[in-house]
Amino acid sequence: MKQSLRDKLDRLIDRLEELDRELGGEAAARDMNRFRDLSRERAEIEPVTALYRELLEREADCATAKELLDEPEMAELGEAELAAGRQRCAELEDELQRALLPRDPSDGRNLFLEIRAGTGGEEAALFAADLLRMYTRYAERQRWGVEIVSANESDLGGYREAIVRVLGAGAWSRLKFESGGHRVQRVPVTETQGRIHTSACTVAVMPEADELEAQEINPAELRIDTFRASGAGGQHINKTDSAVRITHLPTGLVVECQAERSQHSNKARALAVLAARLFNARLRERQATEAATRRGLIGSGDRSERIRTYNFPQGRVTDHRINLTLHRLDAVMDGDLDEILAALAFEHQAEQLAALAEDACA
Repeated sequence: MKQSLRDKLDRLIDRLEELDRELGGEAAARDMNRFRDLSRERAEIEPVTALYRELLEREADCATAKELLDEPEMAELGEAELAAGRQRCAELEDELQRALLPRDPSDGRNLFLEIRAGTGGEEAALFAADLLRMYTRYAERQRWGVEIVSANESDLGGYREAIVRVLGAGAWSRLKFESGGHRVQRVPVTETQGRIHTSACTVAVMPEADELEAQEINPAELRIDTFRASGAGGQHINKTDSAVRITHLPTGLVVECQAERSQHSNKARALAVLAARLFNARLRERQATEAATRRGLIGSGDRSERIRTYNFPQGRVTDHRINLTLHRLDAVMDGDLDEILAALAFEHQAEQLAALAEDACA
């Protein structure tokens, strides 16, 4: 293990001891917010320091085993202990490197998922509906909640645009790499000569902003318009201006919501989506700055970037970022995304480990 990583681990041990002193003091006991923050930091550091302390113990055992090699009657025992110790040290070093990887502070958040039909007209809208079903089925498998925020249906039952809120533990951490261009190759239902067409949709996955971040939006920077909702909904939709359109003037971002009967509810949902978009924009700006000299293995995540192709005639799905091809398209479209998402997470972790190694050598 590089000395720079050992220095970092030594500092973590010092910090853990400092946290224990602060948590045991009267000042922390009087301030519950401070006590909570210190406890959370300690909970994050303690597992890493425990691994490092075990590594130091195993290294000391290896040093003792080496001394046994100089004694003929103990050499065989020394060799066995040294081999076992070195193997355990290698395992601990690997665990420590993974434990030191930066955590995504948004991993525990809910998310907003936006799907927009792109090239391909009505077929693209139908593909958008297929993608929405795919993600909904995956969410059901994870026992997550899914709420429709906004949906603009096409003439044949597809979606020109759909926005859903996904609620559940691990939602953002699992789906955060799904942003990008999704392409489909198949014979459209509107095709009379059996020709294969290529259509596309864009997907955006955004972590939900918390209440404090949502409150940071300046009302003076918003233009709020109301209008009559379109689509199915009975007489109510045709008689009241329940739909809401919010424009964020500094950025030009526009959010519409007409899923609810109440104008108040639609406004609240639209504001939540707007807050998520603004939070996501700041998040991507920070990530771009941090990765200015290094491109992640899973791509930029930009919505214009083609990330995946769904080929129906051949029954395969290909993720172009990691060159992964699966020949079980039906299962994937039914929400069986675990293999793809796990592979994306593994590649992301591999890129982080490579970056950690580069930093250690710098």
